[in-house]
Amino acid sequence: MRVRAGRLSVVMLLSLALAAAVGRVHAEESCLKLVFGRYCLAGDIARLQQTAPQPVDSQSRGDSLALVYPEGTDQIYVLAFSGRIYKVVRAYRVSTQLRFDDLRTLLSEKYGPAEDHSQFPDSATSPSRRMASIRRGEGRAVQVWRPSPEWRIELGWTRELGLSVSYIANAIEAERAAKADGGL
Repeated sequence: MRVRAGRLSVVMLLSLALAAAVGRVHAEESCLKLVFGRYCLAGDIARLQQTAPQPVDSQSRGDSLALVYPEGTDQIYVLAFSGRIYKVVRAYRVSTQLRFDDLRTLLSEKYGPAEDHSQFPDSATSPSRRMASIRRGEGRAVQVWRPSPEWRIELGWTRELGLSVSYIANAIEAERAAKADGGL
């Protein structure tokens, strides 16, 4: 009987190990991109909440959840819809033209040329006038890279968020936008 019980427990342990391995593979399959070394774009938000430190702030509305984590002097915003992470944003505390240009150069070296989605008033013809329009909330600088059909990167500079880099899961964001009344 002991031999049989020993075999049974070995079989149970092997079954549990196999189930855990399958779970890890499934979780890794849902990760479109590991962002900032910690956040799995399109990954399970519950899994992040189990493994990450406590966020400094969180908000939820319907199927949407926003978590805020400190990252040195900056902040990371992790946005989820229906339990999956659709957007990870790093908001920089210091917003300057030099930092914007440096980030654009780094991203362009890695992902190639960006699409310019900036919006400025007609009077904002110089860098200083564009910066002033951003500060007034009349303009916004946005550069977009599409390294994959499944996700994209946006470098933005707006009055509301300042300077930020966002990684966005296209399908989940589109699903959220289609269902959202106003969003997180």
